Amino acid sequence: MGDRLARELVSRARSEIAGAATGNRFLELLEAGAVPRDRLTRLAGEEYRIVGSDRRSFALLASRYPEPPAGDMFLSLAQGEGQALSLLQDFAAALDLGEKDLRSYEPRPMAQAYPAYLAQRAAFGTAGEVALAMLANLEEWGAYCGRTAGALRAHYGMDETAVGFFDFFAESPPGFPEQAVAVIAAGLASGDDPEDVVRAARLLHAYETAFWDALAEGLS
Repeated sequence: MGDRLARELVSRARSEIAGAATGNRFLELLEAGAVPRDRLTRLAGEEYRIVGSDRRSFALLASRYPEPPAGDMFLSLAQGEGQALSLLQDFAAALDLGEKDLRSYEPRPMAQAYPAYLAQRAAFGTAGEVALAMLANLEEWGAYCGRTAGALRAHYGMDETAVGFFDFFAESPPGFPEQAVAVIAAGLASGDDPEDVVRAARLLHAYETAFWDALAEGLS
């Protein structure tokens, strides 16, 4: 019963997210080779902040919910963000950016709304909320990363190493969907409000959309 309700909520959240989708102007321009180099620098700088924040958020969730299945899932996600941070250095290097450049980058507020919300949920939300939010948004996020990698290869001369960061996120972590459903089901069994759980997915999607919109701001 718990798994069935969890899967129903995932389906509902995905449907609501699909209904709210407005396209991705940044990726459309990237796939046309129309994004200037300085905006790619912004992409690297924003992701540097996001990945570092998400890594800490997942580590915090693992400490708040150490028992399986949540503890195992969040530890795995934190480790994945650490791997992604290393891969991001290769993308930055292709743009002639070093660690010092990434640290000194000044982030745009709306580009950082997503990790700020995830950090809020990590501190005050439930494991089920975060699990559903991540799972419901995973397909769209992965597709966007796959498109980004393809466009960087096709129009910006980047090799497999340079786009490894985006290839990494284009695929779902092994076993993650099943883990996430188990975490959602456990949360519902312990009293999570289904409406709160779905709301978290809907809000996370809105903040992710704000990230892409911030990247496209000012581009024609």
